[in-house]
Amino acid sequence: MQELRDAGVMLRLIYQAMKKQGVDTDEILKRLGVDEDYLNSAQLRTPHNAQLFFWQIVEEVSGDPDVGLHLGQVLPTYKGQVLEYLFLSSPTFGEGLRRALNYQRLLSDAANTEFFIEGDQACMVLDAASDEVRRLKHFNECFVQGLIIFFKSITDGRFACSRVEFEHEREAGQAHVSEVLGCEVIFGAEENRMYFPASLLAHASPHAEPELLALHERFASEQVARLEKKDIVGQVERIVAELLDSGEVTLDSVAERLDIKPRTLRTRLTEAETSFNQVLADFRYRLARQLLATTDESIDEIVYLTGFSEPSTFYRAFKRWSGMTPIEYRKAAQGREVHLDVVG
Repeated sequence: MQELRDAGVMLRLIYQAMKKQGVDTDEILKRLGVDEDYLNSAQLRTPHNAQLFFWQIVEEVSGDPDVGLHLGQVLPTYKGQVLEYLFLSSPTFGEGLRRALNYQRLLSDAANTEFFIEGDQACMVLDAASDEVRRLKHFNECFVQGLIIFFKSITDGRFACSRVEFEHEREAGQAHVSEVLGCEVIFGAEENRMYFPASLLAHASPHAEPELLALHERFASEQVARLEKKDIVGQVERIVAELLDSGEVTLDSVAERLDIKPRTLRTRLTEAETSFNQVLADFRYRLARQLLATTDESIDEIVYLTGFSEPSTFYRAFKRWSGMTPIEYRKAAQGREVHLDVVG
């Protein structure tokens, strides 16, 4: 099963909003086990299910039970990405929306947003593949505001919601959410939905340009194709995780489990700009860091769990990867309360 990931741009926008709100971002990054350089990594994509842990940490550090709602109010506008250019170069807002939905994987592997018209209302069904994330209050209320802010920016401020429906329940503060979003809000719905006047679909873009639109669509297609090529990395990692303790982690054994030829696997990994040895080393390093940081397993046990034949080989590899011995890393990491699952 392919691990679903979200584009790093989403995390960067939330990080900027936390800065504006005076949230202790240093403490949040420390608990996540990452730094600002990690957030700014060019091709950053974070595990989708890590949203659960991330928002738990943000609420704990901020002390705000409505932190997703309040961060959404100060989110920067989503700018400078190919999806924005698709909207701007399309003749109308509706045409831009239809095109952008073809490339929503650029935002998240979990995105499965649908769009339809119901009478005089247009409706977007905001679906995330994970049931837990779909019902996550902070994620939902922040994400919807991010969409509203973005849609306002590309419609010259004309966009407005008619109604928002959330899957999550709320014991209190319903009226406050409605006030913030500026429309009727329903909780405990079957789906996350956002309604707006269908007339907005005809809003003309002053930046419409057919040649630019074709260029942006081609670029978006190329980016999606690049992500699809990298899917093989996730598939290899899943099988590596299953085979590690057997000691039979070879390109041939993984190819056999994938039911493809070793030569084909090698080629597909090359197309994904990596190699089998690199994927294996990266996976072992992540697993070793997680075990050292979050468990009390002995070093001998970690050597076994990461698929090394003997401790000396593990020690040399870990020192090469991190610049520290496993013992030094464990002391530093457990002192920082890192949670390396989020790093992925």
